[in-house]
Amino acid sequence: MLFNYRAITETNETKEGVVDAVSMDSAVGSLQKRGLIIVSINPVGEKLGVAGFLASFQGIKSKDLVIMSRQLATLFEAKVSALDSFKLLATGVESPKLQKAMVEITDDLQSGISISNGMAKHPEAFSPFFVSMVRSGEESGRLTESFNFLANYLERSYELTSKVKNALIYPAFVIASFIIVMILMLVYVIPKLSEIIMETGGDIPIYTKIIIGLSNLFLNYGIFLLALLVVGAFFLYRYFKTPAGEQVLSDFKMNTPYIGNLYKMFYLSRLSDNMDTLISSGVAMVRSVEITADVVGSNLYRNILLEVGNQVKAGNALSKSLGQYSEIPPILVQMVKIGEETGNLGFVLKTMSRFYKREVDNAVDTLVGLIEPFMIVALGLAVGILLVSVLGPIYNITTGI
Repeated sequence: MLFNYRAITETNETKEGVVDAVSMDSAVGSLQKRGLIIVSINPVGEKLGVAGFLASFQGIKSKDLVIMSRQLATLFEAKVSALDSFKLLATGVESPKLQKAMVEITDDLQSGISISNGMAKHPEAFSPFFVSMVRSGEESGRLTESFNFLANYLERSYELTSKVKNALIYPAFVIASFIIVMILMLVYVIPKLSEIIMETGGDIPIYTKIIIGLSNLFLNYGIFLLALLVVGAFFLYRYFKTPAGEQVLSDFKMNTPYIGNLYKMFYLSRLSDNMDTLISSGVAMVRSVEITADVVGSNLYRNILLEVGNQVKAGNALSKSLGQYSEIPPILVQMVKIGEETGNLGFVLKTMSRFYKREVDNAVDTLVGLIEPFMIVALGLAVGILLVSVLGPIYNITTGI
């Protein structure tokens, strides 16, 4: 691999250049043998400075893995060796974390370690599902097909996840807008109107007193409320990262009316798609179930699949094991049974994955159609109630003059 370096020569001159070496240690040793004092050395393509610092906090996007998988499939199809393929791609990856993983995998390949074992060292970049697919390709001699499978699967998964997230972005945006409008009115509009009301000395309705009280609360303690909100959000975020918090969040998502059904269809689509891809690639049934459990994204379905995996390991049919859980629809159980009896389980799972994906698409479209008018009406009513609560007494005063 290539390294950019900056060094000082024996005559105190600054020298910059590129050196090719197996690893950074090898590059440093090579430069020192030339009598150079190294000032800095970085792999080619590594971002430096503030941009590099900020980029180090970014995760690995599905898009990066899709592109990498497509490129590897193309290179393997062109009979380029695995080592040369990873060397070539490692310098052109945008994600710093993925680039670091690719560089280390390249070093592992030079040491005789397989691609799948090298990837398994980087769980932050490659899921157990990804590693198992690559290992299956190595064992069957079909690495090109495996990486094409992965690219197609990741694209489908990304599209489905984006569809669900985008459906929830709009209501979140409207709610955030509603909160901002309410705060601005309580901080800037209501205080000016309340001064007019207080100066008249007349009787103030209880609902107007409540609005004025809220306004005074925001004016006097707004900074403390904001700090409390930020701290609370931080601890809530940390809590949801714990096993107990993940379970609470999972239960909330699955039990929320309509939203729960949307997530159920989403997880069933992912479950079917994962197992189809793994089984069609030659991964054993039990291992396919276990890997799917790790990447399905739901604690509920993860626990179900782990129990199903144990039952299949004990000799039970997959359809019989799945049929014991009410969270698995009867239609999926019946289709899996047909797939087992006909020997076309992969095809059946692919069909069910497409079916549930269409269900997710329809549910998202319906949800957006319902939420949009509801949110607009709710926002208008809230602002209207707020204004009437304050403008009502002013109107009464003016009509009484």
